[in-house]
Amino acid sequence: MEKIIEVEHLQKSYKKVQAVKDVSFFVEKGGLFAFLGPNGAGKSTTINTICTFLKPDAGRVVVNGHELGKEDGQIRMDIGTVFQESLLDDLLSVKENLELRGGFYGLKGTDLKAAVEKAVKWSETEEFIKRPYGKLSGGQRRRCDIARALIHTPKILFLDEPTTGLDPQTRKSVWNTVKRLQKEEGMTVFLTTHYMEEAEDADYVVVIDAGSVAAKGTPFELKETYTSDKMKLKCADQSLAVKSLQSMGIQYKEIADYIEINGKTTKEFIPILQKMQETILDYTVEKGSMDDVFLNITVREIRE
Repeated sequence: MEKIIEVEHLQKSYKKVQAVKDVSFFVEKGGLFAFLGPNGAGKSTTINTICTFLKPDAGRVVVNGHELGKEDGQIRMDIGTVFQESLLDDLLSVKENLELRGGFYGLKGTDLKAAVEKAVKWSETEEFIKRPYGKLSGGQRRRCDIARALIHTPKILFLDEPTTGLDPQTRKSVWNTVKRLQKEEGMTVFLTTHYMEEAEDADYVVVIDAGSVAAKGTPFELKETYTSDKMKLKCADQSLAVKSLQSMGIQYKEIADYIEINGKTTKEFIPILQKMQETILDYTVEKGSMDDVFLNITVREIRE
């Protein structure tokens, strides 16, 4: 395991408001890392600090072996960022925008031409490279934003809610691009998102709330810890089914015309189904999701 980002005891305040209290985590090289949290949790402050846009009050950050505050120029060369708001010029063509951005990284001549061609190929923007950025659709713009972030071939790609507001087909296209980059280039992806199904594919997840790390682990580990599975029963005689559950000491809820039972694993439902098979007309089993994880963690933190 090789760490490409290390954050240790990070703190950042805005006057009397402590946005980031004492955050520590690491990101493995080549992985998809998901950084989750509700609005105002401290996500943006943490990311902006890692990306050298903000100076921390305390703590240590190392990006690809370069320490924040000492080697910020090297860190900027190693990262690419796709923000929620675009940084490209509406009046310039996609190609002109990319050439301009490439120039910011010292690229010129044949090196700049090759960098633009590579970014365009990665992001699949060839079809509209000569069109003004301001005339593109939302999905086309997002792919151009990714091309802009890739112009200098970064080691780490930061995606700040990259698919917000996009239709499902365009979201899928954006993610196909991201996954291809990971596979072909070994690029590390640092993701923030409000679409929890996108976090399902992450190698590791950190959930931040109220400026502190509330939970961390793989999606599987988090679902095991913070969710339960649900079985819904449709029965021929619901009152008889309830009596049977009560005799087994099973906790349940009656919702409309079905019964809902929670369990840590689906295996727990097997003996229930076996004992009640004569009265059960139909059933469904739902696994715990990352939506459940997110809600259970953040609600728990609010309660505590």
